[in-house]
Amino acid sequence: MVREIPTSVARGFLMGAADIVPGVSGGTVALVLGIYRRLVRSISTASAALGRFLRGDVGGGTSTLRRVEWSFVLSLVAGIGLAVFALSHVLEQALADYPIEMASLFTGLVAGSVVITWQLLERRDATRLAILVLTTVGVFVALGLRPGTTDDVVAQLSSPTPWAFFGAGAVAICAMILPGISGSFILVMLGMYGPVLAAVTDRDVVSLGIFVLGTVVGLALFSQGLHWALNEHYDSVMATLIGLMVGSMRVLWPWPDGVDSTVLGRPDGSLAIALVIGLVAAAFVVTVSTIATRVEHRTARDEIEEIHGV
Repeated sequence: MVREIPTSVARGFLMGAADIVPGVSGGTVALVLGIYRRLVRSISTASAALGRFLRGDVGGGTSTLRRVEWSFVLSLVAGIGLAVFALSHVLEQALADYPIEMASLFTGLVAGSVVITWQLLERRDATRLAILVLTTVGVFVALGLRPGTTDDVVAQLSSPTPWAFFGAGAVAICAMILPGISGSFILVMLGMYGPVLAAVTDRDVVSLGIFVLGTVVGLALFSQGLHWALNEHYDSVMATLIGLMVGSMRVLWPWPDGVDSTVLGRPDGSLAIALVIGLVAAAFVVTVSTIATRVEHRTARDEIEEIHGV
C-alpha cells in the first residue's frame, strides 16, 4: 500500500490539473486512470461517515471511517492540492493577459463536455428534452441579469463573503466527482472561479479553509442525495446538467471581455483563432472521454471475469 502512494499522488496531480480548468472533469480523468470506481466507493463511505457525525452518531461515524482507504484517498488529495497550487497562478495570469483566448478554450472544453453528457442520456424523449430546454433558457436568462460591464463584474467578484466561498465549495464538489461535469465550470457560473483562484494564489488560508469546509459539508449532505437522484431519476438529472452547462456558456462567450462579462458582443478580429482554440479543446475532451469509456468497460469486464473465475 505504501508503494502505491507516489502513484496515487501523480494520479491526483492529473485530476487536480483537470479540475482547475472549466470544462474538464477530474472524474473523467479518474476514469481514464482506472480508479474512478475505487474513488467513488471511498467518497461514498466517507460521505456516509460525515453524515453520521453531523447527526451526532459518533460511534457509527468512526466505524464507517475505518472502511475508507485513507492512504489512497489522502495521497490523491495531496496530488490534487499540489496541482491546484502549482497551476492556479498560471491560469489567473492567463485569464488577465489573454481573456478572449482563455474564454474560447473554456467554451470548447465545455462544449465537448455537453457532447459527452448528451451521449450518457439513456432516454432522449420529450420530457427530457423539455427539462433540457427549460433549464438552458432559465440559466441563460438568469445569468444575463448579472452586471454586464467588466468593471461591475470585477467589483462584484473581488470581495465575496465567507458564505459565498462556503456555498461555492459545497456545490462545486458535487460536480467534481461526476464524469463529464466540471466543478470549476460551476465556479465560473457562480462567479466564484476568479476569487477561488485568487485565494489559492494569494495563500488566503481563511477563504480557502471556508471553501474546503464547504466541500466537506457538501459531500456529507449532497452526495448521498445526488447518488439517489442519479439512481432514481438518472436521465432527468443528466438533462438538467446539460441544460445547466449550455445555458451557463453565456459566461464563457469570448466577446467582449471573456469570462469577465455576460454581455454577448460581436466577434472581432480574433474570431479565427478563437474558433481553432475552441474546436481543439472540444476535440480533446471528447477524445479523453472516449478513452475513459473504453477503460471503464475494460475494468468492468475484468471485474466480472474475476468474480466468475474466468
